[in-house]
Amino acid sequence: MKGLKKTLLRSKSQDSSSSKNKESKPSATAVANAAPAPILNSNKPLPQPTSAVASLNHLTNNSHHSLPTSNGSSTRSAVSSIPAPNADRRYSAPDRATPAPPIVVVSPDAAAEQPDRLMDTAGGPLTPPRANLNRLRPGPKDTIPMVGKPPRKQRSSRFVVTEKVDIERLPPFLETPPSERPQLFIKKLHQCAVLFDFNDTNAELKGKQIKTQTLHEMLEYISTQRGVITETIYPEVVKMFATNLFRSIPPPVNPTGDAFDPEEDEPVLELAWPHLKIVYEFFLRFVESPDFNTNLAKRYIDQNFVLNLLELFDSEDPRERDFLKTTLHRIYGKFLNLRAPIRRSINNVFFHFIYETERHNGIAELLEILGSIINGFALPLKEEHKTFLMRVLIPLHKVKSLSMYHPQLAYCVVQFLEKDAALAEDVVLGLLKFWPKVNSPKEVMFLSEMEEVLDVIDPVEFQKIQVPLFQQLARCINSQHFQVAERALMYWNNEYIVNLMSDNLAVILPIVFPALYANSRSHWNRTIHGMVYNALKLFMEINPDLFDDAMQQYKQRKLEERQHAVDRYEEWQNLREKALKNCGGKLPPNFVDHLPTPPPPPVDDADIMDLTIDLNAVSIDAEVPLNELDESGIERVPMADPGLDRPFPEVGVEHSSPGGAHVHSRRKSALPVDPTVLRDLQAHKSLEDTVAPSSAMR
Repeated sequence: MKGLKKTLLRSKSQDSSSSKNKESKPSATAVANAAPAPILNSNKPLPQPTSAVASLNHLTNNSHHSLPTSNGSSTRSAVSSIPAPNADRRYSAPDRATPAPPIVVVSPDAAAEQPDRLMDTAGGPLTPPRANLNRLRPGPKDTIPMVGKPPRKQRSSRFVVTEKVDIERLPPFLETPPSERPQLFIKKLHQCAVLFDFNDTNAELKGKQIKTQTLHEMLEYISTQRGVITETIYPEVVKMFATNLFRSIPPPVNPTGDAFDPEEDEPVLELAWPHLKIVYEFFLRFVESPDFNTNLAKRYIDQNFVLNLLELFDSEDPRERDFLKTTLHRIYGKFLNLRAPIRRSINNVFFHFIYETERHNGIAELLEILGSIINGFALPLKEEHKTFLMRVLIPLHKVKSLSMYHPQLAYCVVQFLEKDAALAEDVVLGLLKFWPKVNSPKEVMFLSEMEEVLDVIDPVEFQKIQVPLFQQLARCINSQHFQVAERALMYWNNEYIVNLMSDNLAVILPIVFPALYANSRSHWNRTIHGMVYNALKLFMEINPDLFDDAMQQYKQRKLEERQHAVDRYEEWQNLREKALKNCGGKLPPNFVDHLPTPPPPPVDDADIMDLTIDLNAVSIDAEVPLNELDESGIERVPMADPGLDRPFPEVGVEHSSPGGAHVHSRRKSALPVDPTVLRDLQAHKSLEDTVAPSSAMR
């Protein structure tokens, strides 16, 4: 009876499956390519339902092995899909109308991966196999388990370290026959292309020593021998250079805080510098060799090579940036076809720095290269170079970290003015446009650069910018920051600028006289008093009549201002009295009568003293309070912070104040002083002076 019931159920399921197949109408190709369904064993019970993950893992594992059939043969196809009615019977569902879950077909055949066949009997897409998540089950539910060790923070650059290779020591060049030296040279270049991880100082010491010795041998070989640079050497040298140096620069140590300050912060040195230094020296000797052929090297030293070189300028190691500066300078001098691309690429670096990041470590070095390039520009200047001045160099003044590269930037600007004096008006107006308002140290730098510009300006061009320039100087003299006022008053110590002032005194004196007079007594710093009196006395000696006229105009303007204040006060008092009369003396109940403000002092010509009397009486030596005098009876004058000129203490020696207390030095960086860093920086020697300079660059 049970066998008859199973037979009826099987025939019924086959009829239902055939009717569903007619309704679904599968494609002929899919039916032809479908794997034959395995023969179901009716004598064995149907398997129990399992979890989706376990089923998928089982199907995935079985897809890589052949499945034995009933006759003992094997097939390449995996388990095929089971008809939908039979699948429904395998799960206990209260509702027979619920569609059956999809069954995954896993097959290594290419035909099984076609979109037409990746469909179940219900017409929906098959569920992709999932990864095994059993390893996460034993962990706690509220934490994310860490599989493996977290990555170690790397202090050095992001080298793609090659697999561990045991390099052998090759014979020296002198012990090798001359006919075999070219092949030995190539082998040594291949050997030096192997990278080592310098984060672990004790790892692969033998390999590091062999590579260092090999680099020194090649450096000496290429410097002392002639005819060793053949055509086959160029790609190998460039490949070795690129493998060792072109890498990802790590992010800055302080990516969100203040930028690196060379006066207070220590640079992050490159750990792999023992090898990188020799590679840089070798490449520079290679380029400067008399046997170097630029036409052959053009195939390998191209624009892509230059772009990778420019990316390294963001390195935090100043020693590497110094070698990069020399390397790029030599390439610019040797390869005429790369000069315009190099200038454009440097412009792009500057644009990215000015308008996007405002963070870059190599701006000073790039500007130093441009300074020598600008010095070699041919006359008359091209429009391209003038555009570079106004759209790149002038906007570089508005970045907050101007102190990092200001000397090099000022040198480039002055070089342009020496080439073309007609650019002075645009340069001065550009500097006035970006003149800082609240950043006093930056304002001091602007004043220093403006003085350098005035040293090379033409007298005719000076007349075009004298009014806005001295209006800004007057504001600087009025500054309460004594360094700003002091730096502005130092213009009167420049002989060339004083000559320009004397030729245009009728225009300049009325502009700066109010600021000079106001600060002759009111400024808090006595040093400013002395410098102001010197400037006024200089003007009086140049043209006494014009000085008297300026003083009378100033006195008249002050009298008018005081008279205007008195008139304004009297008008308000009259208006108040008329308001009281209009209300008949009956004020509102909530009215609160405020006491009138005190009247301004009356106009008196004697209040504005005659400066000529003060200057003739040498009031510059006025009495100084005793508490402001030192032991020698000299007035104590506050001095500016020496900054970069401050002498650094010797490494390893403790310095203390005369009273026994330690000298307090303000440091923005939380890192302590590292004697190793200072020693490495002091031992660095630039190759800029040792390598022969390139030809003039146009």
